[in-house]
Amino acid sequence: MSSLRSFLFRPLGWLVAIIVSLCWAIPIAWATLAIYYSNLPWAGMRLALAAAFAAFAIWALWFSRQRRMPAVAIALFLGVVAWWISIPPSHDRHWRPEVAVMPRAVVDGDRVRLTGVRNFDYRTRNDFTVRYEEREVQLSHLTALDFYVSYFTEGPVGHTFLSFIFDNAPPLSISIETRPEVGEGFAPVASMFKQFELIYVVGDERDLVRVRTNYRREPVYLYRLNTSADDARRLLLVYLGRINELADHPEFYNLLTNSCTINIVRYANAAGRSGGFNVRHLLNGLVDGYLYNSGRIDTTLPFDELRRRSRINEAAQAADGAADFSERIRASLPTIPR
Repeated sequence: MSSLRSFLFRPLGWLVAIIVSLCWAIPIAWATLAIYYSNLPWAGMRLALAAAFAAFAIWALWFSRQRRMPAVAIALFLGVVAWWISIPPSHDRHWRPEVAVMPRAVVDGDRVRLTGVRNFDYRTRNDFTVRYEEREVQLSHLTALDFYVSYFTEGPVGHTFLSFIFDNAPPLSISIETRPEVGEGFAPVASMFKQFELIYVVGDERDLVRVRTNYRREPVYLYRLNTSADDARRLLLVYLGRINELADHPEFYNLLTNSCTINIVRYANAAGRSGGFNVRHLLNGLVDGYLYNSGRIDTTLPFDELRRRSRINEAAQAADGAADFSERIRASLPTIPR
């Protein structure tokens, strides 16, 4: 009987051991990465400290026979957490020119004046004339909202941003992005460990869209959202408030909690959206399928056909720097009324 009981409970013991090991392994992995991506200026020292912490924690928790060693490992982990929390974001870094200027907005009744609106003139993806402008728009002339999905490589992860459509002014694009320094590029894991500040890039579509379609050669899809003009205005006001907050108080970008699609959904909720979390808010390369299934974009066409016809690369490359770039990329889209 005892042997039978032992046989039956052995898998349960293994399961408990695996769960306990994961409960230790996840904090160790997080702290190791937090040390490696910390604010210490020397990469070699960060690597050495991260490796030393991981080695000590593994030894203390799984191999040491001294009872106090797990407590020491926990204390070190809490020290890393306190250190990581204390790392502040900053506006004072050697920024890449694409993100060097933080936009601001002044709302005066119906009128909105924006500074730091990006409208670069590109020759190649890395060769451009820097140009930041002031724009004025009127909330009463905001009529629609367009949603972009852009891909570094087609797959489950991409970049999303919005264009606010006016009947008396060019579209105003707002893209929630990392704010890399000179020499930096985006790194998904690093973005979860305070490596990049956050910026809301406000710009002309001949910049924010065209640089992706014509110079980075990213597949880009454009959809008209089924949003009322009033909801679009409320959403723009939420965006403008956040733009000013960031200009005054820097924040870190985080792939999981403070990124493009997560924030679009968060601000849509603040502006009146109903609906909960969906995994495609994180796997945002699939978010157009979510928008289709939830009825937030036109559903009169099968989704595969809608998606095929919503790719704007060919039209954008034909329009290039034309003054009517925004009209031309929308000319053949099935979901945008004309």
